[in-house]
Amino acid sequence: MNNPTIEFLGAAETVTGSRFLVTYNDLKILVDCGMFQGEPEIASHNDEKFPVAAESIHALLLTHAHLDHCGYIPALVKNGFTGKIFATHYTSPIAEVVLRDSAYTIVFERQ
Repeated sequence: MNNPTIEFLGAAETVTGSRFLVTYNDLKILVDCGMFQGEPEIASHNDEKFPVAAESIHALLLTHAHLDHCGYIPALVKNGFTGKIFATHYTSPIAEVVLRDSAYTIVFERQ
């Protein structure tokens, strides 16, 4: 039995893009799946390949519904994540609103 490891996949050199991968033996749990926000050089991290195969992640634990904690979920799913997403009773519906709102904003800004 190995000790769990924590890998920082975001919010390490900036305060946005919160993503932490907890690995214990073969189990991989992603804590938050945030979008990078701000200056173009920071936001450009959203276009980079996710550092872990999305299909290898077993579950996502969403701590709260801020965009920098949940905004990358659609891209993670698009890239193969099929695991369960765990969040509080109140976080889930708020995250849905945040994601719908940000999808419109992002599409609008890129046109």
